[in-house]
Amino acid sequence: MVGQSPLDPSESRTAVLLEPFVHQVGGHMSMMKYDEHTICKPLVSQELSFYESLPLAMRQFTPQYKGIVSVHLKKDSLGNLTLIASPSLQMESCGRLDNAIGDSSVTIWHKCKWAASTGTGSEHTLVKWSHTQLTKTFKDSCPGKMLLRTDLQYRTDSLLEDANRNQPERNSYNPWGLHCHRQHLNRMSSKHNENKLHQFLLLENVVSKYNYPCILDLKMGTRQHGDDASEEKKARHIKKCEQSTSASLGVRICGMQVYQADTGHFLCKDKYYGRKLSPEGFRQTLRQFLCNGNHLRTDLLEPIILRLKALLSVIRKQSSYRFYSSSLLIIYDGQEHKENTAPLDNHLHFQKTNCTTSHGTNHSRVDVRMIDFAHTTFKGSKCNHTTYDGPDHGYIFGLENLIKILQNISEGK
Repeated sequence: MVGQSPLDPSESRTAVLLEPFVHQVGGHMSMMKYDEHTICKPLVSQELSFYESLPLAMRQFTPQYKGIVSVHLKKDSLGNLTLIASPSLQMESCGRLDNAIGDSSVTIWHKCKWAASTGTGSEHTLVKWSHTQLTKTFKDSCPGKMLLRTDLQYRTDSLLEDANRNQPERNSYNPWGLHCHRQHLNRMSSKHNENKLHQFLLLENVVSKYNYPCILDLKMGTRQHGDDASEEKKARHIKKCEQSTSASLGVRICGMQVYQADTGHFLCKDKYYGRKLSPEGFRQTLRQFLCNGNHLRTDLLEPIILRLKALLSVIRKQSSYRFYSSSLLIIYDGQEHKENTAPLDNHLHFQKTNCTTSHGTNHSRVDVRMIDFAHTTFKGSKCNHTTYDGPDHGYIFGLENLIKILQNISEGK
């Protein structure tokens, strides 16, 4: 294990298979599941610098940084690519399981034995996730994940839209995370051999405590390019901002999944949907994020607004920080508290255009977290290109508008 690690010595001898993080709703870099409470992503020095010098006041609004792990690509005789986080381990034997799992939507699993390089001869059994068949249902302790079936033959961005360039309103899975995962594996396999070690950041899985995590990924601020961007990339990002709500509101939707209680599916939207929204479309989609197919979750509004106001107060005090291209996650559980739950009709197959409101007395558990700091800059940063004065006014502009829109929804406007 390289650098810091959350594993103790006995655990560090066991190879960890990295699976796609099924609740990734935005971004282009693949997020991987390390364990139930930890995700990992490719290390970017500027992001590491941010986490290592994180201001105390911001810690409640960011994922906990857990360290660094070494990862390598593995390809078996069938050509299946996987990512393995491990110390120095050597594959001893690998064979296909005799019995396939599940129904026709099945993936082939491999049972691999790993021997520690210490020469002790101790073996470690590893179940290996493979890309060879159509789909796999993630069956674990989180019932929401069983609904997120990932299409392993997802190929291009256009598959997120129909012939009329509209995105499907109903999904039993969120395809975006796997799309990022496949692209990442292809990039790694084309550029590096299997022996190449890559460093990944280990971060808190901020949705692990939710049964049916509803997630809104918002790209914050009026500027998205980092100081190190090429002129071509800078121009491209400026154009995206000008043509989206980034310019008019200081915030745009980068991805979304919201559990629909009437159908038992997740409604999913991606960054291409978010870029096309007008300010009014943004407001409608924000309302849609709070609608479970039966009613508007008004019990969520006050706690979300309070959390956003607390974040705004913190950001205003962060002089020199510029959170270019970072995102803000708003998270809540699609499984309601009993006192907020209305009778459900599980036989409805089409989204209701008008949700009735549900006024719950108990504040639902919500969370607001900042993520993705690869282009964040601040005074004293090891990767600093430009030193700025004062707080990030573009980010503040986006937060203020977001709070205002949520307040209007709360007031029935």
